Amino acid sequence: MTEYPTPQQSAARPTGGGARTATPVAGHADAARAALPEPRDDRRASERTATASQDAPHSIPAQPPDPAASPPAPETGHTRPAGGDEEHASRLRPGAPDRPGRGTAPGAVEHPTGDERAERERRGGDRLRFVGAATRRIARGVDLDETVLGLCRATVPAFADAILVYLRDPLPVGDERPTGPALLRLRRTDRLPDYAAPAPADQDGSDTGEFPLPLLAVPPEGAGSGASELIEVRGGGPLAEVLRGVRPVFGDAPTAREALPELLGPGRDVPAGRRAILAPLRGRRRVIGAAVFLRRPDRAAFESDDLLVAAQLATHTALGVDKAVLYGREAYIADELQRTMLPDELPQPTGVTLASRYLPAAETARVGGDWYDAIPLPGGRVALVVGDVMGHSMTSAAIMGQLRTTAQTLAGLDLPPQEVLHHLDEQAQRLGSDRMATCLYAVYDPVAHRIVVANAGHPPPVMLHRDGRAEVLRIPAGAPIGVGGVDFEAVELDAPAGATLLLYTDGLVESRHRDVWTGIEHLREKLTETAGLTRPDTPPPLEPLCDEVLDILGPGDRDDDIALLAARFDGIPPSDVAYWYLDPRAQTARQARRLARRALERWGLEELTDSVELLVSEVVTNAVRYAERPITLRLLRTDVLRCEVGDDVPQLPRLRQARATDEGGRGLYLVNRLARRWGATRLSTGKVVWFEIPLP
Repeated sequence: MTEYPTPQQSAARPTGGGARTATPVAGHADAARAALPEPRDDRRASERTATASQDAPHSIPAQPPDPAASPPAPETGHTRPAGGDEEHASRLRPGAPDRPGRGTAPGAVEHPTGDERAERERRGGDRLRFVGAATRRIARGVDLDETVLGLCRATVPAFADAILVYLRDPLPVGDERPTGPALLRLRRTDRLPDYAAPAPADQDGSDTGEFPLPLLAVPPEGAGSGASELIEVRGGGPLAEVLRGVRPVFGDAPTAREALPELLGPGRDVPAGRRAILAPLRGRRRVIGAAVFLRRPDRAAFESDDLLVAAQLATHTALGVDKAVLYGREAYIADELQRTMLPDELPQPTGVTLASRYLPAAETARVGGDWYDAIPLPGGRVALVVGDVMGHSMTSAAIMGQLRTTAQTLAGLDLPPQEVLHHLDEQAQRLGSDRMATCLYAVYDPVAHRIVVANAGHPPPVMLHRDGRAEVLRIPAGAPIGVGGVDFEAVELDAPAGATLLLYTDGLVESRHRDVWTGIEHLREKLTETAGLTRPDTPPPLEPLCDEVLDILGPGDRDDDIALLAARFDGIPPSDVAYWYLDPRAQTARQARRLARRALERWGLEELTDSVELLVSEVVTNAVRYAERPITLRLLRTDVLRCEVGDDVPQLPRLRQARATDEGGRGLYLVNRLARRWGATRLSTGKVVWFEIPLP
């Protein structure tokens, strides 16, 4: 008779102060990639569906085994009909002996009494309710660990006293067909404590009055403990045969007696008789693991109908594992896609400090169309970009990636902000008729302490001044990108040193509970409140400020993904800037060397005079050779000494190795050897060649 203890009786069983132990076993695969034997198509035992009407496993009290009862007949591994216990089967066999006290004629078929039928129906109902509750618990799992844990917690102690769950290592994904040796890794175990029953009167108990009921014999000292964590399935071996058969088998079946030692490891004893079930886990395509159910000797053995229960548990677990693996792969792809669409790290240009945050709309929607970017420009300037493509799906993320790449390319051409938005609008129309997005593009000049902003239907930025006053910048809203046929307008604003500019997407200020302008006002108040926590005329730290801004989101306010970009304007003092216009004449190189030397003397950088004069002479000579209009020379003293030479020729210089007979071609080679960094940027009016030298 199958025993399903009720929760009350399970809690009443003495445990010796110990609790049920759940041991997760995790580990990475070595390098093996496995292919288990393909299962046979016969899955009648494992595909019988059971429905349930209760949420927790329903059980009946466990009773001690009857010493007078005859031992169960050996199991061959085939599933018996429901309700077909040994006593009933013997009565159905022709010529079977009569039960004592019953006057049945030889050869007559004895029918069960009403009480026996009621008891059998009650036990069948208990099984159905247990299977229904257990499968619901397994199905609640989303990831792999939750699914396996649901199986363990649903079966111990209601169905078994211990369970071991093995899964392929690595697990195949979808239609992937693994190759190489078949490996199974112990994913999780769950069991009742060893000390779980009072000591009999004729035995010496421990100090707690209990004695151990081991499920697996403890190996000798030095041989490790517990079951094997990683085993290789031998092709054509007994374990492979059981896995190929798909259906669960009792531990005393001929194939299982050889398969269990291969699975659990040598020297591991399992309970005798029908107190062990080995159930293969078959997913949608192939066998992905195995589960072992064990009962202690003091508990009634499994019955034939319990094979059907084990088959249902194994089937639902395998399908849940398949679902979890697919979900994990999709989540990984989404995370990688979103990560590569956004900057790995923000640049740290001169005169500005940057910080950013990104939050997806929800765990189930990991990708979206929000993006932010910071792009260094010639002259120490930096472009600040934030945008939002409609939706938060793979398609939105793909469109966002294309628009972000386009914006970076246009920024490299040093186009005005309104021109950048115009070209983005054209690009969005080329991507499709319904590809719409909002975008805000700003260029900050740390030398002039000015910022130029153009908007395409995006929420306005908020500036936090040094004195703690928060201001919503008044800029033309413009039409979203993708509408087509509209002009964009740029405005130039002051960007005083110590001020902080916040660019954000509408997910930060808009939700189902408030409109955009209410959220913007809430954001402004939050910035003012945060600034009041610092000393007067001291801007708050940038990273904590971003965290405080995100705190304006209340429960249930996350309807959209959020991109946040914060820029602290430090600027470059005028005393650290030297700027000249030079006519393209033969004497210009000498004039440039003299001006650079005077600037270095004023800054106390005489140690750099020789190298700076040499590099300035080479770069200015190249500019004078081809320029038709006045060239520019600018020196910036920050954490490095930066020199910029601009002319009206769009062709960019290229570094090349001059031959021994060449008269020129060595200027950029010297720049490359003496400068820490150098580069050339094409502008709308020509180009700028720059180099940097570290300060002494």
